[in-house]
Amino acid sequence: MGGLGLEESLRLTVAALMQATGESQRDLAGVLGLTQTQVSRRQAGTTAWSLRDCDVLAAHYGIGSLELLAGPTRACEAWAVRTGRDVSGDVRGKVSGNVSRSVKDGVVGR
Repeated sequence: MGGLGLEESLRLTVAALMQATGESQRDLAGVLGLTQTQVSRRQAGTTAWSLRDCDVLAAHYGIGSLELLAGPTRACEAWAVRTGRDVSGDVRGKVSGNVSRSVKDGVVGR
């Protein structure tokens, strides 16, 4: 995971998958049986993603739980392979930028 903690990596992964699929937090809330606010809190890091959330997200995106936890690049590539879609350079760039900003801002290791 390149030095990222699992929680931060998962937040970045969910953001990358949302970007790749065009889904909103409201869309994910429906999939997870949560409110948009609860998803927002998970993405902000004020509430942790649960193992159940991870299982549901992985199933929703058609990837394995370990692929989801392996980080944004691996998860998006697995999603793209399974759906026959291309993960655009734009999504890859945003993932890379988010990781760089998180490291720079000291988010890693919180």
